[in-house]
Amino acid sequence: MSGSPQGQSGPAWEAAAAVPDPEVPCVSVAELGILRWVQMEGETAVAGVTPTYSGCPATLAIELAIETALRDAGFDARIERLLAPAWTTDWITPEGREKLRAYGIAPPVNGGKASLFGAVDVACPRCGSDHTERLSEFGSTACKAQYRCKACLEPFDYFKCI
Repeated sequence: MSGSPQGQSGPAWEAAAAVPDPEVPCVSVAELGILRWVQMEGETAVAGVTPTYSGCPATLAIELAIETALRDAGFDARIERLLAPAWTTDWITPEGREKLRAYGIAPPVNGGKASLFGAVDVACPRCGSDHTERLSEFGSTACKAQYRCKACLEPFDYFKCI
């Protein structure tokens, strides 16, 4: 998916889409695909937000940041939390994936059932080698795993495929 979902544009979308993710600040909520849409209802900008998973501790912070961005842009604001369909890493934009890589986080490998069970080849975001190993299923946040590159010996986070 590239660009904004459903052809979103305009000042309200731009304000909300620019909000960085609090746990991975190199990408915006739009690039992660958790900002689904912004619709105007009279003078109120209503933003649809899908958390990465239902227990994500950053959900409220993200919603408040989007609401603040909309208010700072001159809109009355309301957030609608959308739990269905569930968020998937397929919604991360190509730009978001590249920003993750540049930040040192390997973007998710969307490879069907194998990726759900950890059987994926994760390329090192620093040197590009696919000679890597998973150190822990648990990384700096619940949505990441800890890996190490066997070529350059650098540890790195991998954004898990969901």
